[in-house]
Amino acid sequence: MKIIVIGATGTIGRAVVKAVSSRDHAVIVGHRWGEYQVDLASPASIKKLYRAVGSFDAVVCAAGLAKFGALKELTDEDFHLGLSNKFMGQVNLVRLGLPVIAERGSFTLTSGVLSMEPMAGSAAISPVNAAIEGFVRAAALELPKGVRVNVVSPPWVKETLEAMGRDSSAGVPAAVVAKAYVASVEGTMSGAVIDARTSVAR
Repeated sequence: MKIIVIGATGTIGRAVVKAVSSRDHAVIVGHRWGEYQVDLASPASIKKLYRAVGSFDAVVCAAGLAKFGALKELTDEDFHLGLSNKFMGQVNLVRLGLPVIAERGSFTLTSGVLSMEPMAGSAAISPVNAAIEGFVRAAALELPKGVRVNVVSPPWVKETLEAMGRDSSAGVPAAVVAKAYVASVEGTMSGAVIDARTSVAR
């Protein structure tokens, strides 16, 4: 199986690559590093990626930018960042990938627990995560040739918290989070939101 892993140079992406590479071929895609590069905010960049990679069986996206900050300080540009990059970037991975993905292939996108468990500072992130989950549930009803789409909802990742110098005791190791992505790629579910803390779909 040929799996395009976008965000493969990040903490979660690296764990996903490690989880699948023993039995599948992972295509490493980053924003600036990796075998290939892509700018999620640019449909032209996504099209270029698909042309360069050629035929593939699955896409895993563990990337997407959105702004964290106090509501009173967020600008229009801050909200637009999440909408154009994390939301529309992942929507376009599906839309533009449909003509070229293999029959019965799959797309696995990323939202985050802030969609259901908001916190102070997440006013620009929570709605983007929720929108991705809504898109996946609706898009799954229309995908052709047996193609599936799911979204993984990661919590705070232990390694990320450690890198930020924050208490990581409540974080989930990236290797555990990666299991949710593997479950999406290798399973039969579609239109599911998978909680990476438990790998249970909702």
